[in-house]
Amino acid sequence: MTTAISRPRTEPVEARVPGSKSLTNRALLLAAAAGTPSTLTAPLVSDDTVAFRLALAELGVRVDVSADHAAWTVTGPERGPADSGRVWCADAGTAARFLPPYAATGHGEFLFEGSDQLTARPVAPLADALRRLGAEVETGAGGRLPLRVRSRGLDGGALDVDGTLSSQFLTGLLMAGPLMRGPLVVTVRDLVSRPYIDMTLALMRHFGARVTEDATGVFTVRPGGYRGADLRIEPDASTASYFFAAAAVTGRSVTVPGLGSGSLQGDLRFARVLGQLGARVETTEDATTVTGTGSLSGGFGVDMGEISDTFMTLAAIAPLADAPISIRGIGHARLKESDRIAAVAGNLRALGIRTEVGRDWITVHPGAPAPARIACHRDHRIAMAFSVLGLRSEGITLDDPGCVAKTFPGFHHELNRLFPQHGPAATAGPAAG
Repeated sequence: MTTAISRPRTEPVEARVPGSKSLTNRALLLAAAAGTPSTLTAPLVSDDTVAFRLALAELGVRVDVSADHAAWTVTGPERGPADSGRVWCADAGTAARFLPPYAATGHGEFLFEGSDQLTARPVAPLADALRRLGAEVETGAGGRLPLRVRSRGLDGGALDVDGTLSSQFLTGLLMAGPLMRGPLVVTVRDLVSRPYIDMTLALMRHFGARVTEDATGVFTVRPGGYRGADLRIEPDASTASYFFAAAAVTGRSVTVPGLGSGSLQGDLRFARVLGQLGARVETTEDATTVTGTGSLSGGFGVDMGEISDTFMTLAAIAPLADAPISIRGIGHARLKESDRIAAVAGNLRALGIRTEVGRDWITVHPGAPAPARIACHRDHRIAMAFSVLGLRSEGITLDDPGCVAKTFPGFHHELNRLFPQHGPAATAGPAAG
């Protein structure tokens, strides 16, 4: 059974979307590498960003947090990372991919460890790249954490990198480039999630780095370090996708201020996908607004390889469309917090929705979701995506509602605030505790 669709409101409601995790953690590292203070305003305060901040502290970085957590002032060590350190990355993939290259530009021995979930994700490509740059690197079984780095600084040089697994490996190497003794030239094959690299380059330049793309996929980073710079963190476009999708499926209108046409985040392009579904989308310099029209038009395919963090949002609401929707180019999503293609497909099938999958694609057919308990796999994006479907389909619960704390601890409260007439958003099932 699905709930009724309300008519669109003439006045949009504003969603309170917290800061971008991608921007917060990149800016934390770049500010730390500058050696002089930088203040980050409106950073995301979540499990992942706090884990990243604490990991930096193990490398000798000081972060002063304002009383209201609205500003973090970062001061890195003048001589680079500490002489040694044991760094706990928790669940934060960005910590395990960004911090080892930074540590390798220093002098000492560093051990990076993480949760079981993070340890299941590969770090072998990063370890291999650091070895080619002159560091001594050991990994755990299967090329996974723990990762031990011994180094006396990096000279730079030329690297050829496989970009199909994760843009985070490339981001970590690029951000370390200005701290090397000579130029770093990285040639990338088959780069996924290109918008995240564009974000990285823009932030590196904001903090004073000299980096160019001399040909498509060929990046040159020159030595010279970084300088301190203040930065206001944009709202998280990946998180905004859930509220935009909620507007589309309920016939409401939602605005996210601070997320406009000049955004550094590629995931804002998800709003265009909602436009293909029939929603009305307006993006100004200062904000983006999505208004649902009362129905969803399917019957199309879309490549979401560059915005793969939002493919689950589309897949979760696809049963409400009037024709199948195919999503392709998302093979690298199998290596995230969960195998996201398998997790989404399994949950949709539990809801009685016909679903087909391949190595890098998923097709979702229309249907009336049956009541079911969603298996979140400790993956915040699974929980948030299916919570949106829960606004239109009764009886959807989550086995782990608290996993949203990875990027947005207040997610369920905000969804219920914006859409109270649709009943409580999907939360804990009977056995969730």
